[in-house]
Amino acid sequence: MSEFSHIDNKTVKANMVDVSNKPDNIRIATAEGFINLSSETVKQIEENNMKKGDVLSISEFAGIMAAKKTSELIPLCHQLNLTKVYVNASLVDKGVRIEAMSKCIGQTGVEMEALTAVSVGLLTIYDMCKAIDKNMSIESIKLLSKTKK
Repeated sequence: MSEFSHIDNKTVKANMVDVSNKPDNIRIATAEGFINLSSETVKQIEENNMKKGDVLSISEFAGIMAAKKTSELIPLCHQLNLTKVYVNASLVDKGVRIEAMSKCIGQTGVEMEALTAVSVGLLTIYDMCKAIDKNMSIESIKLLSKTKK
């Protein structure tokens, strides 16, 4: 059996990894995802005619807010002091692409924050468009990069 950092191998219980011995580094992560929409939904977003408001701006705000709450959503995720979160939602052919970047100076990475920002941003679009688009699909949420300096 391979060893996992988040599982105590003696008791097989969940374990928050101790990062106190790791140095502070500048950590940056980027992630992206896509929601497939009907052409009519894309048109309504483009013309800013959705009843719930400006879909792209609201999804970006939701992503930023979600990144800040990641440790409350993911059980073994460390609480981080984020120094920057950037979320960009853009209309593309057949849907919306969201890219997010999270940054901190800390002892552990920020990839979960970037992935959470993308996921919640896409879920926000789903929520805002569900009344007119019954065939939406969220796809290809993935980490693009993570660095530490």
